Amino acid sequence: MSRRKTGDDISGNTRYYYRMYSVGLAYLLWLISGFGALGFHRFYLGKIPTGLLWMFSGGLGMAGSIYDFFTLPRQVQEANIRNALFSRPAGGERNWRYVQDGNSRVVKDKESVERVILRLAKQNKGILTPSEVALDANISIEAAKKDLDALVSKGFAEIRVRQSGTIVYTLPEMMDSDSPLENW
Repeated sequence: MSRRKTGDDISGNTRYYYRMYSVGLAYLLWLISGFGALGFHRFYLGKIPTGLLWMFSGGLGMAGSIYDFFTLPRQVQEANIRNALFSRPAGGERNWRYVQDGNSRVVKDKESVERVILRLAKQNKGILTPSEVALDANISIEAAKKDLDALVSKGFAEIRVRQSGTIVYTLPEMMDSDSPLENW
């Protein structure tokens, strides 16, 4: 099983679809392998060592084959989770996680503070305050100010003053104009 890139969605994130294992195909392989005795379904699910064990022992004397008949849907679900984990994109935008109810689902990883700052700057035409960043990134105002000051020290942002006297941080490449601001 492998992943394939299908394009970018409207937010600019690359979408990946994973070929999923099928319960129906697993049962079909279980059936044509002598009711599971040859372990074809285990090879299909990527369980090579136990597939060989099933093949050479007749499905553990058919006891393992009967066990597989009742647990095959869960084995397919686990194989799909394993497939998604090991073939996820290098950026790791999404990954599988177990949740409290025992199911698994794809969840989005937490956005970095720097990405929050850039997204807010784009939305606000290059002008930010530490409180806006703190609110959106779910961090303290002090931590947001520290992150914004780091961008200033690296030359990516500037500190300016609004005509009202409010101190703001600006990202010049995302600004429309400098008119409502004065240099700090």
